[in-house]
Amino acid sequence: MRIKDRPEFTSKPRVLTMPPETTVRAAVAEMCRRRYGSVVITDPEERLLGVFTERDVMTRVIDPGLDPDSTPLSAVMTSEIRVARADDNLIDWLRIMSNERFRRLPIVDEEGRVISMMTQGDFVSYTWPELIARLSLSAQATLGKNYPLGLLVAGSVALYTVVLIAVIAAAF
Repeated sequence: MRIKDRPEFTSKPRVLTMPPETTVRAAVAEMCRRRYGSVVITDPEERLLGVFTERDVMTRVIDPGLDPDSTPLSAVMTSEIRVARADDNLIDWLRIMSNERFRRLPIVDEEGRVISMMTQGDFVSYTWPELIARLSLSAQATLGKNYPLGLLVAGSVALYTVVLIAVIAAAF
């Protein structure tokens, strides 16, 4: 499934963007006002330059003791970031984000302008119902109609009981 095929892709709120000379204090104030976890730093043509997150506030500003009133976003933003296109496969990006341990994925157009921001949580919440439906269909195909659910549950309980009795007997 492509990122843009999700109905939520078009309904997400507009990405919070700011120029690189914006101070950390101004960025954080706007992030708090809007309840956003990040701000995207863009050039005058709105092309992506970097991302500044809640975690960056702690690790790149507070911990080193920088002054948020005089520190520009350009000094503390993450400038080497992964970006996706709206036509990219959603499941592929969920795997990449999980493996590489990043949470925010800017979606850019052909000119590198940010058109959306997806989070790992967005992908999980958007794909969760679909994954459950696929598991259900897979279970039905595997078990077939010859194995009623009650028989499967009863067999599982019986197996658990036998294992439990064996463990208790081995303890004495």
